[in-house]
Amino acid sequence: MKETPNKQKLLFVCLQNRLRSPTAEKIFSEDAQLDVKSAGLDKASKVPVSRELLEWADIIFVMERRQRNLIHKKFKDIYAKKRIICLYIPDEYEYMDPNLIELLMESVTPYLKK
Repeated sequence: MKETPNKQKLLFVCLQNRLRSPTAEKIFSEDAQLDVKSAGLDKASKVPVSRELLEWADIIFVMERRQRNLIHKKFKDIYAKKRIICLYIPDEYEYMDPNLIELLMESVTPYLKK
């Protein structure tokens, strides 16, 4: 999939990239104005967080403060120059859970370009 230069690039990060961040990627990928990816900080993540992914993103959304702290610890230089927003969404939802979708929409939408 080709990137469009004026699309806002969002990266969603959770621990294992299995439930919360893939849900966010799926629902926000439907917006033609956005280029969306997801990743996890655990070694067993489906898509592990990498320097390239973090540098690619305009905004990085983490689900919990712990993930923001891990990015800070592993990628101090990137942490200092990127916008990282904590959504404070606990690991208690299944993939595409309607309550999770509602929380994501409420939490993320204010940060999106109009």
